[in-house]
Amino acid sequence: MSTLEATKQTGPVVPVGLTQSSQPRGVFGGRWWLYVLLIVGLVFVIGPFLWMVLGSLKAQSELLRQPPTWLPASPTFGNYTRLWERLNFPRFFWNSTLIAVGITVSNLVFCSMVGYALAKLRFFGRDLVLMLVLATLLIPGAVLLVPTFVLMSKPSLIDTLWAVILPAAAAPVGVFLMRQFMLGIPDELLEAGRVDGASEFYLFWRVVIPLSTPALAALGILTFLPAWNALLWPLVVLTSQENFTLPVALAIFARGQFQADYGLLMAGSVVLVLPVIVIFVALQRHFTESISMTGLKG
Repeated sequence: MSTLEATKQTGPVVPVGLTQSSQPRGVFGGRWWLYVLLIVGLVFVIGPFLWMVLGSLKAQSELLRQPPTWLPASPTFGNYTRLWERLNFPRFFWNSTLIAVGITVSNLVFCSMVGYALAKLRFFGRDLVLMLVLATLLIPGAVLLVPTFVLMSKPSLIDTLWAVILPAAAAPVGVFLMRQFMLGIPDELLEAGRVDGASEFYLFWRVVIPLSTPALAALGILTFLPAWNALLWPLVVLTSQENFTLPVALAIFARGQFQADYGLLMAGSVVLVLPVIVIFVALQRHFTESISMTGLKG
């Protein structure tokens, strides 16, 4: 009997470990409900963003029209033009950039240093320090507004960009993230360096930091986003118009005497979200790698 005849009699060959009942069914492999849920979630996430972008191309009268329209009847960039004319946009954008970059860089430096000490150095009270760092996460931010304001007023930092940067220079979440990631770095690498006479700062800067690039990228994204979008604290400590950030300027100047200027708000929101998207796309690979590699090690 030939091989072809034997195949016809025995039927189609099923790969080992894949039975007839477990073979993929259709394009989605029997998991169509999962794709439906993902599409619904995507609509809820992308919908408001698309509405904001399309709304920034509408006139004020069309934004207030009932029932609302999805696509602009007469697309216009007038809202973006007024954003530059009505607001001192370059100044406000520069202030937001300085604050966000300053907070991000300071967190990358200080959180990585504290995380290294809590993960790789042995000293008395190390666990107590870690508990105190984590305990600060339980304190609501609103409770710290008045004490922080008083603390910033002592060295006369109110109405300066430093009053926004310094209170957020080292976040407890960043310390915990870096500590958890650095626990996964083998101690043998550091012990070999210590045997060769390397200092702790040399091991930190030349060994640990290059291996912690994914965690640093994730920390950078998680720090830059709230620093760029911050509204409450800059609104409290920044009183002069020349020091306003872009969110503060939009919140103040986009409100008229009787109603808000929604077109200006949406145009400003689009400009606000663009740097965040660019940074996330640039660091996405490191961010996902950090999430997959950072475990809850004790």
